[in-house]
Amino acid sequence: MEKNYSDLVSRYFGKDNAVASVRAVSGGDINEAVLIVLKDGRRIFLKENSRANSGFFEAERTGLAAIQQTHAIRVPEVLGTGTLEERSYLMMEYLEAAPAKKDYWEHFGRELAGMHQAAASGWTPGGTFGFTEDNYIGAGRQKNDVMDHWIPFFRELRLEAQLRKASYYFSPEDRRAMQSVLDHLDEYLVEPAYPSLLHGDLWSGNFVTGPDGYAWLIDPAVYVGHAEADLAMTELFGGFAPAFYGAYEEAGPLLPGYADRRDLYNLYHLLNHLNLFGRSYYGPVMQIVRRFSKNC
Repeated sequence: MEKNYSDLVSRYFGKDNAVASVRAVSGGDINEAVLIVLKDGRRIFLKENSRANSGFFEAERTGLAAIQQTHAIRVPEVLGTGTLEERSYLMMEYLEAAPAKKDYWEHFGRELAGMHQAAASGWTPGGTFGFTEDNYIGAGRQKNDVMDHWIPFFRELRLEAQLRKASYYFSPEDRRAMQSVLDHLDEYLVEPAYPSLLHGDLWSGNFVTGPDGYAWLIDPAVYVGHAEADLAMTELFGGFAPAFYGAYEEAGPLLPGYADRRDLYNLYHLLNHLNLFGRSYYGPVMQIVRRFSKNC
């Protein structure tokens, strides 16, 4: 493989450059990844998957570009995507982590609020919510058809889409309870004051501490939606530091009732996990469904 990496380095950095070393690093649950050190000292992060999954990396590149264009929070620079023999790849700058700054979490909260407050209309031509293209939530496909209203978007393209995939897990009673939640969704959710560009999959594994000592976002599943959906995801698996939420709310106060809506937003991610990882997520899914269903 090193010869292939040498060919790739020559393609992007010139024939006079060369590979000094290659070592495996963490690249997430579904990709292989390596750190490539060049002879001139530059360090490159390369994620790989099968050739058939090249669209996954193209979507990631688009998502990182969308976040970067808000000028609110940092993302790694993408150097290239493509295919090499039977593999697809995403090449990015390698982020050397510095010690976290004292105000790390406050800074992160303010920056995420800034991203949510940035203009997002350029990513939803002909509508308000959605995105210019479909992408992925983890390894699952995520539809982003552009729609004018948030609640129908979340109902049809988030909850209903995942429920269809997971239908064989549920009894007729479960399905009646879920239909009740869908039918009454507009009694629980609210339309946002303005649309926001969302990271889309914002948990502790999808940001890193960068060379400046602050948070950098990685592995997005971007679309334009309600900012509450992003914030809810941060609380799904343990939550971030309290200082993060305090700074976020100072920069962008939440509407009353967010604590109730949070679980409905996270129902989407739990359903996706049910589809990707199996029955262990059935209980958490049904706990939320039964809480909001008028049939229970």
